[in-house]
Amino acid sequence: MKHAYLIIAHREFALLQCLVKTLDDERNDIFIHFDKKVLDIPQLTVKKAGLFLTKERIDVRWGDISVVEAEYALFAEAVNQGSYHYYHLLSGVDMPLKGQDEIHRFFDAYQGKEFIGFSQYDYTKEIERKVRRYHLFPKYFKQQAGISGLFKKTMRFLFICLQDLLGYKRYKKMDFKKGTQWVSVTHGFLQYLLLKKAAVMLIYQHTFCSDEIYKQTLCWHSAFREHIYDLENEGIGCMRKIGWTDGQLSDWTEDNYEELIQSTALFARKFNSKHIEVVHKIINGLK
Repeated sequence: MKHAYLIIAHREFALLQCLVKTLDDERNDIFIHFDKKVLDIPQLTVKKAGLFLTKERIDVRWGDISVVEAEYALFAEAVNQGSYHYYHLLSGVDMPLKGQDEIHRFFDAYQGKEFIGFSQYDYTKEIERKVRRYHLFPKYFKQQAGISGLFKKTMRFLFICLQDLLGYKRYKKMDFKKGTQWVSVTHGFLQYLLLKKAAVMLIYQHTFCSDEIYKQTLCWHSAFREHIYDLENEGIGCMRKIGWTDGQLSDWTEDNYEELIQSTALFARKFNSKHIEVVHKIINGLK
């Protein structure tokens, strides 16, 4: 059965073409969401895979629910095209660490499993801050410059302080779960996500980094929880190797090549065109 690769892209288009090249297989269709702020869409080429751009383009802002909206645009585009064995959500700066034959064999062997990573540390305070508080101006979490930016930042801070002072919490009875945004899921779970879209948009408006929360929370409180591949290791759970260093996401470099190719993960993130040599070495080693 065919796989769908769902890619969120907004920059680093040389890397994106490398990613598309690794996915160019007759057993795959590739779906790409380009941020609405991208004015010049790159010309990407494939020989074997189907390549589709989402008709809906979202103005994606870091930390905002617009990230979730972009994911849903990809989900809808893929489902409208057909039914796939697995749907792999990637960023445009990710790269597979295994060849397509190995990736397809793996998912055939574990058919029906959901590859969703769940964080293992105590993230109670994160949940309190990110979803149980009401965030003003969520599209402007990173806007710092100018009087307008300073005003929004100040008002958001003061409103959070007021909620803390009053002991205000949203969704007190909801048990939120958290993990990496990037997943590989079945057609059944993707349909479930689409079914829950209206509820997701309602609950996660005016929250922070909901893309790391809503999929895990929906899965946990559904029958799909029984099909999670690994609940004890976030990276293994989603079969992704992510370059965290002291809590910060860092780019892979050529120095990490052996670590990457020896990993059991199927995908890795994130890469940077400044270190594109490691990408070329990975691609040349794929079978």
